[in-house]
Formats: sequence, C-alpha cells, structure tokens
Amino acid sequence: MRIIFMGTPDFAVPALQALLKAGHEIVAVYSQPPRAAGRGMALRKSPVHQVAEAAGLTVLTPERLKDPVDQKRFREFEADAAVVVAYGIILPEPVLDATRLGIFNIHASLLPRWRGAAPINRAIMAGDAETGAAIMRVTEGLDAGPVCLVERVEIGPDMTAGELHDTLSPLGAEAMVKALAALEDGSLDCRAQDDEAATYAPKLDNKEARIDWRLPASDVHDRIRGLSPYPGAWFEIELSGKRERIKVLSAMLAEGQGVPGTLLDDHLTIACSEGAVRLIRIQRAGKKPMSVQAFLNGVTLKSGTVLD
Repeated sequence: MRIIFMGTPDFAVPALQALLKAGHEIVAVYSQPPRAAGRGMALRKSPVHQVAEAAGLTVLTPERLKDPVDQKRFREFEADAAVVVAYGIILPEPVLDATRLGIFNIHASLLPRWRGAAPINRAIMAGDAETGAAIMRVTEGLDAGPVCLVERVEIGPDMTAGELHDTLSPLGAEAMVKALAALEDGSLDCRAQDDEAATYAPKLDNKEARIDWRLPASDVHDRIRGLSPYPGAWFEIELSGKRERIKVLSAMLAEGQGVPGTLLDDHLTIACSEGAVRLIRIQRAGKKPMSVQAFLNGVTLKSGTVLD
C-alpha cells in the first residue's frame, strides 16, 4: 500500500524499517523539525528523519499541520493509509480524513489503560505486571480511537522504562505490519474502547523524580524503574561538605527496616517506610553512570547515615 509514515524518536524507527521490509511504498515521512542539541547546540535531525533520509525517502518537517498548504500537500500524496508512531504533533481533522483507509497509531500500552504521553513510564511507576503495544485507529480524542490489534508483554519485577521501551518498540512494529496486512485484505477488526475504564499517562514532571523515602519500598522501587534512564529518580546527599544530587538508574527490593532514608549497611541499602531498597547503578551530577560498588570505592558512607 501507499503509506505516509509519521514519527520522530528512536521508538518509531523499527516501525518504519518494518514497513519498508514488508514491501509497502512509503510515499512520505513526516517528523518533527531538527532541534538544537549537544554542547554546540547544533541542529540535529530526529532519528526517524535520519533513517528515512538514508533510505532515500521524502522527509517533511512542518512545525504543525494546521497550515492549509501543509494539509493540501498531505492529501496530494494520495496515501492508502498513514502510520503514526510517537510523532509528537497533534493531527487536525483535515489530516485525519486525508487518506483512503485511515490513520493508525502504535500506542505503548493496553488501551484504554494509560492513554497519553508517558504510558511506558506510568505503567511501571504504577507497578503494573503487564503492558503491551496497541494498534489504534486515530481519531480526534486523546488515544481514544478504536483498537485494532494488541500484543501483550510481561513487565519484569526489576524492568526499567528503558528496557520496556526497547521491548515494545519492535513489538509494536511487528503488530503494525500485521494490522496493515489485515487492513489491506479487509479483515482488520477495530473495536471501540471502554472510555469508563480509561486511565491517563500525563507527561513526566521533574518534581516527580525526587525520591521520597517515606513511601513503601515497593513504591520507591517502581518509581526508580519507571524513571530510568530518563529523567532519572534522584536524591541528595552530603559529600565532601557539599550537597550532591545522585540519580538512581537501577535498584532492587531488599530486607531491612529503619527510619526512612537511613543507610542500613555499607552497600547503599536504604530504609523506606516499609522495607528497603538496595541501589545498584547510579549517576553523579556531571558524571557517567556507574555501579554502586565503583561509587563507594571513591566515597565513604557509613551505615546509619540519614539521607535527605
């Protein structure tokens, strides 16, 4: 089929590659405009933009799609369908109606659970045992369109958001290829969501990233996992007479009890309101990620120390 692909970050790249491999004609790729990044703040093309360009595809990067000129150009591609994966731009009604068979999205959750911007993070932060990749027909509502196909995946007890991201990205790509094959032969069955069962996954707020040791250990552990590697849950500690922020990239539940925020041993096991967590991998401000053992080789933190 003639497909318009719309995506921006790494998460969307496997879907574009899978559609090309499946033999679809990608008539155009839409991605967000290049953004300033790095120390020199040079303009950097998105991962999807780079892959599409390398494949010789037409790439368009409008800031928005509200301009009638952009909408007219979209229609002129005469696409059978469009595929949206983490594009990051809201599609107006003229665009939604501009393909022959509709626009389809890969959403990283078991819709209607976790509609919104951060479904991977929110699923882990809530302690969900499973999630998935849903293929949804795009409508004007926020991730509220009919669901056409779902692939489920278990969330491991120590799995981080980064690991789940890397699992769901190719899974969603495979699901989209299946969905388009069914769409092409007329067998795709898309069913309305139960709006009353919907939960929402708002964009992550930096205020959520500070660890509160007064929560139960399971909640602290889920927050660390759900915010790793970005933006990263963090706490502060005094090192060499200065307060320093420590980002926690991985941890595990541990035995122990004490005043919340107290170091229970010499291995960064920290008491919570119920139980404890043991830190495994951390990152100091301005430094590269490191193991806790490597961190403790350079600092002295005694059992009984109370964190913020």
